[in-house]
This record gives sequence, structure tokens and C-alpha cells, in this order.
Amino acid sequence: MSGKVAPDPTGNGTPKPRLDRGRGALGPALELVHTGRAPTRAVLTAELGVTRATAGAVAAELESLGLIRVDAHPGAAAGSQGRPSHRLEVAEHGPVALAAQVHADGYRAALVGLGGRIVATAPGCETVDADPAKVLGSVVEAGADLLRTTGLRCVGAGLAVPSAVAEPEGLALNPLHLAWPVGAPVRRIFAECVRAAGITGPAFAGNDVNLAALAEHRHGAGRGARDLLCVATGHRGVGGALVLDGRLHTGSSGLALEVGHLTVNPEGRSCHCGSRGCLDVEADPLALLIEAGREPGPEVSLLRQAEDLVRDHYADPTVRGAAEALIDRLGLGLAGLVNILNPDRIILGGLHRTLLEADPERLRAVVADRSLWGQSGSVPILPCTLSHNSLVGAAELAWQPVLDDPLTALR
Repeated sequence: MSGKVAPDPTGNGTPKPRLDRGRGALGPALELVHTGRAPTRAVLTAELGVTRATAGAVAAELESLGLIRVDAHPGAAAGSQGRPSHRLEVAEHGPVALAAQVHADGYRAALVGLGGRIVATAPGCETVDADPAKVLGSVVEAGADLLRTTGLRCVGAGLAVPSAVAEPEGLALNPLHLAWPVGAPVRRIFAECVRAAGITGPAFAGNDVNLAALAEHRHGAGRGARDLLCVATGHRGVGGALVLDGRLHTGSSGLALEVGHLTVNPEGRSCHCGSRGCLDVEADPLALLIEAGREPGPEVSLLRQAEDLVRDHYADPTVRGAAEALIDRLGLGLAGLVNILNPDRIILGGLHRTLLEADPERLRAVVADRSLWGQSGSVPILPCTLSHNSLVGAAELAWQPVLDDPLTALR
């Protein structure tokens, strides 16, 4: 190891020693390929700050572990000069992480490979039992079936839930839209179910919007942002997350960015938290249906009903008025968050993404009018781009030990 220092490719702002050779470069190299920031060996060399020979050795080691694929016969791009560089890709049939998500209208399991690729999914369930152990046992068994069918190696498991998850215990403190008990030890239960299913590797749990933000930052609309604010509706309620310098900001005990309980309508609806007019009940799918005078039906999820209403009936004055009311409330909440957090990008998911797409200028105008940056420049407000981003984010939790130290994690 030399004495020089190179920027940390994970983006957390902490310089790391520049390695000439050795296993210390494996994790940073894998993360660069995983997030699409090193599509070739030449880029990998530059990003790691190592020699071309060292980058080649690192890439070869990751390939031998079954994690990436190195193009053996690189071709020069049209019009390029000099020696062509070997392309780097995640291994198509490499290991996977088991990802599970529980929400108000059901649950789903998937296998997710490096690069955020969803390799296989199990049919979702539309009912959620009041006993978290039954639900988590069922979703893990669905994931175990996928592993048996595909024969792929599993590095670990991650769970996304619609609740703040308190650390270090892994407790679901406010599963307001589930019938689960407050403080349910979801991480411990999930880990026990994973072990009972014969799945090796560590098990993790996190808030669904936090994990959506992590996935979007690494693989979607948030890629390249330094301070990323994500706000999204799930099937019920509103959540938020903040990624700072490439890392989720979860606060001292995992409870940061509970944006659903910002007051945006003081005379509004009663909230589950005991307050009134919170974003959680003023800008979620049920709020839109109520505002538009539509009776929610049992056929599909509330999120699907609300999104279909906006996409298919926006010309209806009643629907448009309801959507505009939600856009204004969402904009008010976003403006307050912008004033406090000063993000360089905002991404919106769930119904909020649909509202942004229906009337982007109205939302941006509300945020600009109510926030300090309205007079000094604009913060980009973009739709999330990943399908099932909470599932992908849950898998990121399981992939992190491999990204930190591939040799130890896969041993």
C-alpha cells in the first residue's frame, strides 16, 4: 500500500488509502460495477486510483468469485482511438439476495442480483395477517421456493416494511396501516424465518421508503445526487427518506425523516398519530379517492385505484380538482423540507410520482413559491424510475456486506 489517498468511491466523503494491490480494493471495485459507475476496466482503474495491472487483477478476482463478468475480447467503440478497454458487467447468473416487502395491501418476495436486477419474483399476496410471524414466514417461504427453483446462491435477505424501524433492536415502531403490534421485533422474526427456511447469510429490515431511496440513489432517478430527498406514498400513508453523501440518513436510532406527520392542513383530517392534517392522511391514495368523491373498492389496491383515477380521468373537473388539492398539500410539505434540508434533488414515488407526471409545473411552482430556493434557483423534482424500488432497496441491505468485503462475505 502506498501513502497516497484517493477519493472514496462509495461517496461517503471519507478518503481511503490508495491500494496498489490486494483485497482492500475488491469491495470498492464491486460497488463501482454494481452501481454502473465503472462500465469498463479503464474507468475502474481511474476511479480506484490504481495501476492498470492492479485493476485487471481486481476485476479477475471478482470474476472468479462469480460476481462480475469481464469481456474477454473488447472491441473499440466507433471513432475511438487507442487500446479498447474490457467491459465490466455484473454476472448474469451470479448470487442473489432474497428481498421481501410487506405493505398495507399485501406482500411480495423477489430475488435480486447485483446491479439492482430483479431476477425472479413470487406472486404477491393481497392479505396481511395481524401476526407478523405468520406474514414473514409466508413471504420467506415464497422466497425460498424461488431459490429452490432457480438454484441460485443467496448472500442474505432484506425486508422492507411500512414503519419506522428503530435501531439497534430492529423494532417496527409505527406500523400504522398494518394490524401488527407497535414495537414488533420484525428484524428478529424475519431472521428466524430466514434461518428456519434453510437460507444462509445475514438478515436485515428497514423502512420501505428509506430502502426505496437507497435503491433509487444507486440504480435509478437519484443516481449522482449528493443530498437526495425522497418522498413517496405507499399503499397507505406518506414516507420520506434522505441520502447524504451516498448514505441513508436514519438519525440516531433509525427514526429520521418521518415526513408523513408534517402538518399541511391544520383543519384537515384526523391522523393516526393523534394530530390533524398530516401529510400522511392529506396526500395519500385514500385521501385522493375521498377528495374525488370515489368509494374505494376491494378489487385492487388503493394505490392502483388512485393512480388509475389520475391517469385515466384527469380531464374530469372533479378528479382534476382533487389532484390539484393533493399537489398543493404535497408542495407545501416539500417546501418545508427543502428549507430545512437543502437537497440537490427530490424524487417522488407512488401516487406522488403520478401527480408529478400529471401536472409537473403546478407542483414545482408551489414548492418554489413556498421555499427559499424559489428566488435563488430550482431543485430538480423527478419521478422515481425503478419498479419495485423498495424490494431492490431491501436487497441492497443484504448485498452491503458483500460490497464491503466480498471475500469474507462469500467465504
